[in-house]
Amino acid sequence: MSLTEIRGVWLTTTGSKVFDSRDNVVEAMDFLAETGFNVVFPVVWNKAVTQFPSQVMQQNFGVEINPQYQGRDILAEVITAAHRVNLKVIPWFEYGFASSYNSNGGMLIAKKPQWAARDCKGNLLNKNGFEWLNALDFEVQDFILSLILEVVNNYDVDGIQGDDRLPALPCEGGYDMGTVQRYQQEFGKHPPQNSKDSQWLQWRANILTDFLARLYGEVKAINNNLFVSMAPNIHDWALKEYLQDSQTWLEKGLVDIIHPQIYRRDFNSYKGIVDRLVKQQFTTKTRGRLAPGVLMKLGSYNINSDYLTQVIEYNRSCGIRGEVFFFYEGLRDNHNALAKVLRNGYYAQSAAFPSLKELHGGDEIREEVVNQKKGLFTFLKNWF
Repeated sequence: MSLTEIRGVWLTTTGSKVFDSRDNVVEAMDFLAETGFNVVFPVVWNKAVTQFPSQVMQQNFGVEINPQYQGRDILAEVITAAHRVNLKVIPWFEYGFASSYNSNGGMLIAKKPQWAARDCKGNLLNKNGFEWLNALDFEVQDFILSLILEVVNNYDVDGIQGDDRLPALPCEGGYDMGTVQRYQQEFGKHPPQNSKDSQWLQWRANILTDFLARLYGEVKAINNNLFVSMAPNIHDWALKEYLQDSQTWLEKGLVDIIHPQIYRRDFNSYKGIVDRLVKQQFTTKTRGRLAPGVLMKLGSYNINSDYLTQVIEYNRSCGIRGEVFFFYEGLRDNHNALAKVLRNGYYAQSAAFPSLKELHGGDEIREEVVNQKKGLFTFLKNWF
């Protein structure tokens, strides 16, 4: 029986030269295939720009593509180079509902101030330096979904990926006039000032879960074979801080693969979180969808080879068949040292990417989710 695992890596625009030229893209894909990887997650949406020519962005904001890549199509280049060496390509919408970083909302909020998320004082929502679009607003949701569907319709991708900002909203948000009115209509009272009030928290999280259900259904309506991948923060911290109810996502079958960002810098911390997730969040039925996000490199930090090996070893001992590393350049540092560890160790035997049926424990994906085409054609007609 052939080995099936998820062996992935994120491709970034920050701190990386992969996208600098077509030759770099080709060389990176060849290198990853030789190292034993089988899927890449290239960033396609960050800092209010796309890494592909987007008519949605052109029509809404007059900026077709990240100016750095004008005249190119990074996503198309990655797909061609990756598929040539049998790597899956699942585009990563990194910024999700974030509008900017330390830029007062940036271009998106400047052009569409009504899209801003607001805190309880009415200020533009800012958390850890990121300013946010209002993820609870239907028009904002339509915009983000239109970017995703543009990729799904126009490119030979294998899936799409959200993360700790998609679907997400800092718990301090939701105090814009529209959301307040919706809450008042339902409960007959103003939302509590305490942003972590359990009912208020769950009510907003449910709106984001509904958005994910719509996203999942509309992606599958276009191509039932695509993978919907999510890399949220860790449950249930992510629910309390960013309204990401990944427990419900799993229960409702709204995600095919999930990569909780277990970005810890020592093995015992990593192990502790894996143990908790396996015991508390994932059942034997849903564990096949778990492939943790592992921090390989950030700034001056690089995971050491012993810790890297321990992570993979422990994942497999827990029945976790895969991981995704942040990020690619960590494999290339110190003369490809970590890539050699993988190629000569756990990734020495090649592995096929699992099928949707395998990821869902042998079950067929729920028909009512897959066939959720409500509003799809009207939606597409409005955007394209």
